[in-house]
Amino acid sequence: MLQPKDTINAYFSSSQNQPQSLTEIDHIVFGIGSSLNSWPARRDYVKLWWDTQRMRGCVFVDSPLSSLDNNTDSHLLPPICVSEDTSRFRYTWAGGDRNAIRIARCVLETVRMFNASADEVRWYVFGDDDTIFIPENLARTLSKYDHRSWYYIGATSEIYHQNWLFGDDMAFGGGGVALSSSLANVLAKNFDSCIERYPHLYGGDARIHACVLELGVGLSHEPGFHQFDLNGNALGILTSHSTRPLVSLHQMSHLDPLFPNSTTFSTVQHLFSAVELDPLRILQLSVCYDRRYSWTISVSWGYTVQIESRHMFVRDVLRTQQTFRPWQNFGGLASVYTFNTREFNPDPCKRPVTFFMEYVSSDPGDGTIKSVYKQAYENCTYDPISSPRKIEEIRVFSTRLDPDIRQVSKLT
Repeated sequence: MLQPKDTINAYFSSSQNQPQSLTEIDHIVFGIGSSLNSWPARRDYVKLWWDTQRMRGCVFVDSPLSSLDNNTDSHLLPPICVSEDTSRFRYTWAGGDRNAIRIARCVLETVRMFNASADEVRWYVFGDDDTIFIPENLARTLSKYDHRSWYYIGATSEIYHQNWLFGDDMAFGGGGVALSSSLANVLAKNFDSCIERYPHLYGGDARIHACVLELGVGLSHEPGFHQFDLNGNALGILTSHSTRPLVSLHQMSHLDPLFPNSTTFSTVQHLFSAVELDPLRILQLSVCYDRRYSWTISVSWGYTVQIESRHMFVRDVLRTQQTFRPWQNFGGLASVYTFNTREFNPDPCKRPVTFFMEYVSSDPGDGTIKSVYKQAYENCTYDPISSPRKIEEIRVFSTRLDPDIRQVSKLT
């Protein structure tokens, strides 16, 4: 689809070379897709990361909420917006949910609401009501890009089949989709006429993707966004996280609790106790070695410390332990991941010894952050001299991560 000459000139304007300040949370507007049925069960996840003092946006539902659902803790949550009627649009994916049209139009409705705002809008970010954003890391990630140019940012699925089926260069909506304001404003002008051409697509994210492609914009992939098309134990994928900041989590209710002996929601709350003290460091992996015992020690900050009773190359440590199952377990491409994996031994006594974060605290004097990790005990026999199972607790000391300074954590 050819674009008007003045639009193309605006995109490549020399003004793009002007320096800009870092993007802050205040510069971002959020559009969250929800529904009357799902919001009551998922609102607490949004409450974890939403800051009413600094954030702007809306939760889009299909019908008005009851006064009870809309008043309870509403001051801690985004405003509720009832989506516009979408009955005029066709939806032809067999067995799909036409709600996808409504979710896609969150883009149009959000831009209409905020593009005339007196406060600067640099980015529009969209997600589901069970998308958990790390706002500081989102802002830091978006700061790499010039919002005055056209950018479409996010990540694909972890499963090859999902990408093949829905879009292999598409930002999956559950992980979050970020649009620069300059792109979003142009996209919104003809969004309805665009999605009318795509009744055969499954999801709202596929419709956004199709309309962005018509403007000649491809995906800027950021691995900190996570769709999490997985089931079971997420330990493997979280302990091999990219060195890029963690931006989002999704579908946590389909995964085992992140920490032992607790509920899914309370374990996400627990993880956020570390996020609040040092968001940029969360899940950042450090690998070190103990020469005396030939141990390999890997620290996924704020989550786990794992000790292997052998020396491992860093590249092998970084391969994801396959602790989880694919979203759909019918074999073939549905069981092929988009990253390298390594075996997770079925015998717990032959696995790395894992220590889970117990608590994180900060020294008000010098700012040192102490994170304490306790062993998750297994009923295993072991050598009391050389086995890491003899260790009960590991303490990690660090300072708040400054992305402009190289830092190394200290273990005791």
